[in-house]
Amino acid sequence: MKPKLPRCCPTVLGTRLKRDDAEELATAFKAIADPGRLRLLSFIAAQPGAEACVCNLIEPLGLAQPTVSHHLKVLAEAGLLARERRATWMFYRLVPERVRALQEALALPVDKPATKRSA
Repeated sequence: MKPKLPRCCPTVLGTRLKRDDAEELATAFKAIADPGRLRLLSFIAAQPGAEACVCNLIEPLGLAQPTVSHHLKVLAEAGLLARERRATWMFYRLVPERVRALQEALALPVDKPATKRSA
């Protein structure tokens, strides 16, 4: 089952998170808390259309095929990658909204301008 990140993730640093929001965010952050998965995201994001065939992901990363498949599955289940079968090949595409949701979740709160106090 693919977890859904909150549509408009509350910022971790600017509000108290509800348990469900925290669990959904933690799942996505766990998915990227691996060097191999970060490299996969980076490689896919750098491809035309931010997508790549699984057949093109093994050699550049120097990882075994089962390892790459496992990492892709974790990233897809976290909602960070979408997958599509084309003939016999599986293509993976970055889901920019999900990446943005993680980025926004860690955004620092915007400070309100301080009001001057009368002396």
